[in-house]
Amino acid sequence: MKFNLLQSQALNSNSPTRDETRSGITGHYQSSFSTLYRLIDLCLITVCFYAALFYYDLTITTTGMILLFINVVSFQMAAEAMDLYRSWRSSPTSSMLKNTVLTWLLSFFVTMTLGFMFSHSVTLSPSMVMFWFAASFVSLTIWRAIMRQFLFKVRSNGMNSRSAIIVGATDTGYNMAAQMKQNEHLGIHFKGMYDDRPAERLLGEQQHDICGSIDDAIEMARLHQVDYIYIALPTAAENRIKAILEKCSDTTANVYLIPNFFMYSLLNSRWQSVGNVQALSIYDTPFQGSNDVLKRIEDVVVSSIILAIIAIPMLCIAAAIKMTSSGPAIFKQKRYGLDGKEITVYKFRSMSTQDNGSEVKQATKNDPRVTPLGAFLRRTSLDELPQFINVLQGRMSIVGPRPHAVAHNEQYRKLITGYMLRHKIRPGITGWAQVNGLRGETETVNKMAKRVEFDLDYMHRWSVWFDLKIIIKTITGGLSGNHVY
Repeated sequence: MKFNLLQSQALNSNSPTRDETRSGITGHYQSSFSTLYRLIDLCLITVCFYAALFYYDLTITTTGMILLFINVVSFQMAAEAMDLYRSWRSSPTSSMLKNTVLTWLLSFFVTMTLGFMFSHSVTLSPSMVMFWFAASFVSLTIWRAIMRQFLFKVRSNGMNSRSAIIVGATDTGYNMAAQMKQNEHLGIHFKGMYDDRPAERLLGEQQHDICGSIDDAIEMARLHQVDYIYIALPTAAENRIKAILEKCSDTTANVYLIPNFFMYSLLNSRWQSVGNVQALSIYDTPFQGSNDVLKRIEDVVVSSIILAIIAIPMLCIAAAIKMTSSGPAIFKQKRYGLDGKEITVYKFRSMSTQDNGSEVKQATKNDPRVTPLGAFLRRTSLDELPQFINVLQGRMSIVGPRPHAVAHNEQYRKLITGYMLRHKIRPGITGWAQVNGLRGETETVNKMAKRVEFDLDYMHRWSVWFDLKIIIKTITGGLSGNHVY
């Protein structure tokens, strides 16, 4: 029987704790902010402040800097409350600018309120303050509008684009297809309609342009030939939709439902607009746009620092491996990476064999394949150190789901519903499951299911601070233990 992880997450009261506000149907995650936009906003506010001082020939004072600090802090707090730094790729420009205006007005109100309370010590002239706020208001809105048009132009030329298919030859589905074609600036390329119904059950235009069955659509996603799957079946077909979603969970495509009103275990779901049609993503990634850039910067900076520190110890370990057993010091193994694509992962060799085929046996207690030095390396996780090179290459991340051997992926994807969803982000050297003791041998399906459950929980809860927490727990002993063989 297939282990349904998605249902077990909803039913298991011992599942990893997560914020209750994140379990709603829209999957609204406050950590989904654009750091690049945040930095540009801070720069613009600060530049406008100094420009206003220069224009009115005023000097920099302590009270003036305090007022700037109050405004910057209040703007960031308001931006978080208004969800200003989420991805706006598929949202109307008017909505993005509206949130910007509301955020700025809220920070203006807070700054003026606190400034009035301490008006006896603030030496800035009212006209200078109004100039600063007006200039910042214009800058914050204009730069966003310009960037928006630039991104539209880039996507219209075929860059930064995504391919999409629609499951369900319904009026809603054809309307969605028309919106994709009419809104080329969104960068979503329509690749076809898929439906299982015979031609006699389809009316009008629904009799044409059917590219294949729903199973054909799922197979395209499994082969990484499509990025987005839009399900346009009637809401009454709840059981049919659930069956399709279960099949989609064995792919790494982003899945959207038009619309969805039943409860389901969602992964980083959010509303998306394609023209005037609304779709709800079911399986999505937290790393889109600047979040992906932020995650990559975090990986490059941290891995570069760590590699500089461990370079000499790594050379010593490599030499020790060569002297104590025959074979290469570095073991290369094929594993699944981002979007389920194969990558080559590096490890210090800890066994006398180098399994990398269709069958890979996990290490067990007193495994004769493990060398004496290898046992020590595995217990202390020192065998994982070469994977920092994988991080610099962009194949892996510092924090993320641990990559499993290809043979194990193919085994467990058939046994655990939602198993492949863990591949919607880069695999990590350490992870939320590992620091909670879920590493080493997984001799039962339940143990692997629990590990995957923590991996999906990490994707729900991701933030830079959460990554730092996991890194600290790893350094303080989260990846050592006698249960690792």
